[in-house]
Amino acid sequence: MAASGEPCRPGRGEAAAVVVVGSCMTDLVSLAHRLPKTGETIHGHKFFIGFGGKGANQCVQAARLGAKTSLVCKCFLLLNIKKLTAQEGHVGVKGSDWSDPEALLSIQVEGMAQVGKDSFGNNYIENLKQNDISTEFAYQTKDAATGTASIIVNNEGQNIIVIVAGANLLLNTEDLRGAVSVISRARVMLCQLEISPATSLGALAMARSSGVKTLFNPAPAIADLDPQFYTLSDVFCCNESEAEILTGLTVGSPADAGKAALMLMGRGCQVVIVTLGAGGCVMLSQTEPTPKHIPTETVKAVDTTGAGDSFVGALAFYLAYYPHLSLEEMLKRSNFIAAVSVQAAGTQSSYPYRKDLPIHLF
Repeated sequence: MAASGEPCRPGRGEAAAVVVVGSCMTDLVSLAHRLPKTGETIHGHKFFIGFGGKGANQCVQAARLGAKTSLVCKCFLLLNIKKLTAQEGHVGVKGSDWSDPEALLSIQVEGMAQVGKDSFGNNYIENLKQNDISTEFAYQTKDAATGTASIIVNNEGQNIIVIVAGANLLLNTEDLRGAVSVISRARVMLCQLEISPATSLGALAMARSSGVKTLFNPAPAIADLDPQFYTLSDVFCCNESEAEILTGLTVGSPADAGKAALMLMGRGCQVVIVTLGAGGCVMLSQTEPTPKHIPTETVKAVDTTGAGDSFVGALAFYLAYYPHLSLEEMLKRSNFIAAVSVQAAGTQSSYPYRKDLPIHLF
């Protein structure tokens, strides 16, 4: 189905239409035939390093669809990387290509310290630039390591993930004040909970006070979420496990998701979306308070890591550039794009570009 009317396209020199206040993570990914049981060690068959973090993921997907984007985030600052001897008491790095994260697998380190995940801050900034994302407010710090996500993926594309937020938790209200010029001029601002909840809440309040549409993804979910998150969210989008944590209800079907969405909307949200993975999503709003199930394409999943972020990033793109589309149509298109992402391995590496998608999505 073609878009209804002309999209809102960016003008020359226009501010970012989609601003993400959120996380960036280094993904450490192991592929195995199955997920390990508690206390069990199993063999994997592949390991790779990639770029992730919910904030950056969502920003990358929006950018690849054609959105003018900016990411407000914080990662580790690595300075003066060069060959140093152990006698100098510094880290020495040989044979590494700092523009290629996968090359870090073959790094040789001299001395008592190790580079490890801390080397990825500078690489991440370069990754954002390569995805045409503004890095003006991608802050760097020497006080904490860049966040990491340890991910195991099985043959069915299912995953388990442990994150160590690191520098992401140092993103603060002072950083937000520094980025007010870009946040206040956005069409859509979105954030999550891989940064400090207080910072996400401040970003929502800042955007709301400037008349910017807010999209909130409460992930990872917090059971005692501050009530202001609901009232400051124009669109509140969570998955089924997050909905369970937030409501205490079991969410195993579209009908269950509808019940959870009704409870969440009762807390002050204007629009609630509960995503169901391969089951699509359920939507409802203050103007359309009856839950509606939006199914998605049936595909063979290779890796579901980051599919929810692909969905949210696509939704942000449509909210910013196709505001006259119905919410249902936006969700159908976001479902389709997320379904494309699960058919390739990796997180951001699986996200499709506009040029590779059907023209009817635009």
